[in-house]
Amino acid sequence: MTRPSIVVVAFDRISPFHLSVPCVVFGDVHPGAPKFDFKVCSIESGPISTTAGFSVMAQHDLASLERADTIIVPSWRDPEERPPESLLSALVAAQRRGARVLGLCLGAYVLAAAGLLDGRKATTHWAYARDFAQRYPAVDVDANVLYVEDGNVLTSAGTAAGIDCCLHMIRQQYGAEPANSVARRLVVPPHRQGGQAQFIEQPIPATLSGSRLAALIDWVRANLNQPHTLDSLAEKAVMSRRTLTRHFRQITGTTVGQWLHDERLALTQRLLESGDQSIEAIAARAGFGSPESLRLHFRKAYGVSPTTWRRTFKG
Repeated sequence: MTRPSIVVVAFDRISPFHLSVPCVVFGDVHPGAPKFDFKVCSIESGPISTTAGFSVMAQHDLASLERADTIIVPSWRDPEERPPESLLSALVAAQRRGARVLGLCLGAYVLAAAGLLDGRKATTHWAYARDFAQRYPAVDVDANVLYVEDGNVLTSAGTAAGIDCCLHMIRQQYGAEPANSVARRLVVPPHRQGGQAQFIEQPIPATLSGSRLAALIDWVRANLNQPHTLDSLAEKAVMSRRTLTRHFRQITGTTVGQWLHDERLALTQRLLESGDQSIEAIAARAGFGSPESLRLHFRKAYGVSPTTWRRTFKG
């Protein structure tokens, strides 16, 4: 069976971290996760320098993009520099034949320069969002999210959001468990929704309230079948509604209600993929209350019915 091909584009003055993100997610072998035909290509010949002061040597050139199923462009070296036309043309041709194209962090500038983001929703690092929007007014920029998928084009925010975007791709194509296996190996959160806030102003210190909140999160995850309200959760955490809301957003970057909704959906995914329970049973276990409610929220989040999702990931 042919493995899906993934090609990462490298270039002179690349950030080693941004280059390593797709390499560690797709290039390394992770137990329980799919294996890929993984390559790194360079837009320049010979060794390429990195921002950390050392050089690397890619074994492939842009010809690799012609047959790639997925192409990943890490954070671009200079937003004011237009990428080489050879790269832009190769990306356009790949996207038009159906390849998936990811621009991680400032890699969104490369996709925008190629015209791949015109009329699409996209994101980039929040500190560059205003500049990005001014340079590319045809792009619908959202600076407040971790990653955006619009058709076969994806963009992500800075640094760690690139990992989230790559894990999202595995989750979407192969299911929750393979994505979770990779996340466990990398010791990162198994799933952060793309719509989660990029920028969390201040992490909560490791105080008693933080410990209470961590215990509350663990308890809710183990009891998603129960009805939960902001009042009931605040009471269990021995906090006021206002304090719980503030600390919860500081830690998770989202609201209590949105986090709870995302957790219910994530559990639904896992149950659909790993077992044969009825939709009614899954709706009750995940806390949706009724099969109709589950179907409504699931289709709104993923664009398909729970039955279609199960059929896809169980063959």
